[in-house]
Amino acid sequence: MIDFEIPPEIEAARKAAHEAAEKLFRPIARYYDEHEHESPDELIETLWHSPSIGMGALGGGSGGIGPAAIFLAEESTWGDAGLTICAPGPGLGAAAVLVSGTPEQRERFLKRFTGGGPKWSGMAITEAGCGSDTAAITTTAVRDGDEWVLNGEKIFVTCGKRAIVDSDGFVVVWATVDKSAGRAGIKPFVVEAGTPGMRVEKLERKLGIRASDTATIVFEDCRIPYNNILGSPEVIDKTKTAGFKQVMATFDVTRPFIAAMALGVGRAALDFVKETFDKEGIKIRYGLPRHKLSAIERDVMDMEANIKAAEMLTLRAAWMMGQLQRNDLQASMAKAKAGLAVTRITQKAVELLGPLGYSRKNLVEKWMRDSKINDIFEGTGQINTLIVARRILGYTREELK
Repeated sequence: MIDFEIPPEIEAARKAAHEAAEKLFRPIARYYDEHEHESPDELIETLWHSPSIGMGALGGGSGGIGPAAIFLAEESTWGDAGLTICAPGPGLGAAAVLVSGTPEQRERFLKRFTGGGPKWSGMAITEAGCGSDTAAITTTAVRDGDEWVLNGEKIFVTCGKRAIVDSDGFVVVWATVDKSAGRAGIKPFVVEAGTPGMRVEKLERKLGIRASDTATIVFEDCRIPYNNILGSPEVIDKTKTAGFKQVMATFDVTRPFIAAMALGVGRAALDFVKETFDKEGIKIRYGLPRHKLSAIERDVMDMEANIKAAEMLTLRAAWMMGQLQRNDLQASMAKAKAGLAVTRITQKAVELLGPLGYSRKNLVEKWMRDSKINDIFEGTGQINTLIVARRILGYTREELK
């Protein structure tokens, strides 16, 4: 029989994360939403010394993946999604190191997150002409003796400025070493903060998650050590897909965390709706046939069902990840469901609350704005739906586009 009870030690950590999110994130969420590029330095310092809060644990080794980490990410984003993302720690770039790097590289690049001041890592994939189609990457990496020379521009790099300007962090840059090889020519490179030839060109002004910096990074004759290429330096393998598989393997780790972030935002909106209804004496009558329920009751129950379905999919993907099992199908299912669910739930919350939901006096309208990114980054909802369909139906990329 399947046991859905949360182990006591994980439940205790979850409650601690929820309390921290309520006390640290919620009171300043509106301020940093309205002051997009102002850094919450005091909060960052606190989070650096509390690595179980926020997204900092992502990529930190086997202890940083699995259901426990998912619960912590969900609770943090219940407090605020943007502040969660700006939390220092290994983060997204480290996830790529964890998946694609050699043991020596994991030791070399990840050990920096165990001491000193706050640090971040970023992952630079997207380009102006390349979103979901990674084969269209134009950023190049050319070998020159014992170095690689990078040229190109990456956009929408989460925590990009914090990783390479505000700290001794790094970004993992996906570049092509052989354009004729297609996806097999795509390789990940670690570019450390302070490397000449790398600069932040601008910071985006965004719809949501405004506390998180989203940067455009330019590489002009940026030279990095030869051994900063993650994994094997060989360009072409027998399957012609090595580089692409590294990208996808990284997403298999990060997508459950993005789904967890969606769950946190969705729960925040749902909790507020139910608390508001309760204060107004509006009760949700569980156990009745659907045709006897009011429209509001049906809406709330649908919101709850969508949260629960997304949570179950996310926990399954995370558990498989923690067991080091292949979870590409499950990670995409969780990401697709959670991204769609949180978008609908937060929109419904604004609708049900009317002026209370639309007003900036409350955070509901902010949660609606924050929610949409979960359906976009780390693979759009459409792309993840395609992945699920291909895996279940047995179609290749060429057969189902």
